[in-house]
Amino acid sequence: MGLYQRLQPLLFKVDPEKIHHFSQQALKAFRALPFSDDVLLRFCSYADESLAQEVCGMRFYNPIGLAAGFDKDAHNVKALSALGFGYLELGTITKIPQSGNPKPRLFRHENEQSLQNAMGFNNLGSVALAKTLEPLTPFAIPLGVNIGKNKEITGDDALLNYQNALEDVLGVGDYYTFNLSSPNTPNLRDLQNEKFVESLFKMARKKTKKPLFLKIAPDMEADVALSVCHKAIDHGASGIIATNTTTDTSLIANPKQGGISGAALREKSKELFAVLGKELHNKTALISVGGIFDARDAYERIRLGASLLQVYTGFVYAGPSLCQNLNRELAALLKNDGFGNIAEAVGADFR
Repeated sequence: MGLYQRLQPLLFKVDPEKIHHFSQQALKAFRALPFSDDVLLRFCSYADESLAQEVCGMRFYNPIGLAAGFDKDAHNVKALSALGFGYLELGTITKIPQSGNPKPRLFRHENEQSLQNAMGFNNLGSVALAKTLEPLTPFAIPLGVNIGKNKEITGDDALLNYQNALEDVLGVGDYYTFNLSSPNTPNLRDLQNEKFVESLFKMARKKTKKPLFLKIAPDMEADVALSVCHKAIDHGASGIIATNTTTDTSLIANPKQGGISGAALREKSKELFAVLGKELHNKTALISVGGIFDARDAYERIRLGASLLQVYTGFVYAGPSLCQNLNRELAALLKNDGFGNIAEAVGADFR
């Protein structure tokens, strides 16, 4: 049992949002120490050429990314990269800074190894993110920027709200994700329709040639999800990220408010991703997120069509050694199945 697992019972006695802020401050403080990056890289990272690939013109040393929500305002980019992630998705940011929903708004479900959050896109805004990232650009690993809609913006003004936020960060992201799928902004998921998605990606493609992604909810009907994803791809999306958190409270014994992530989401997320993977894996880049805790979870999603993966709740429960363990074991699984490179395994279940 590692140090993090020994400390976890104590850490989990503290309010989840307070621990989240504490962990960010601890990472920042640790990184200020001499040789801290060397220590983090040694104990938290794992490099294997079989895990390296190019996706949408970006070079990834490994497929494990940190999902949006952990480092909303890009305050820990260097420290998080030293933990072995192949890329980081920052945000969700909005054009106008906002404080998010009232607290408490983040909850643990330890028996289900899950989290439930009702954060509501609390962030310092797109201008602040751009200023923070500018000195780091270009960075050693790809950095994505996840963009959402401000709570007070109506559906009629949503497109302009997304456009204004995108324009602020055009100089600092390697790719951009449009988040239409958070359950914590009222009526946001109503924008997961063909008409809005078409307008959104037409607008964005006029603004940038960089990769663009759509992040969808796990609660969509499969045929609706496919039609919306096809519309996004037809009008400039480089790929799809599936999935966001779920509102299916039947997955949790004692639900609170907000979207559910973690092990409770695993099967629901995988089920929708399998449908998308079968249809789209050879047409666009797919990123799978939702309930990925170990290398077998990761490998299963790759064989279902994922070129890249994202973790968040698994990182909270497994701790800073997660990337190292995932990548080491994933490299072994690839080798055992005769794949020389991860790209060869993408969509293997459909061949």
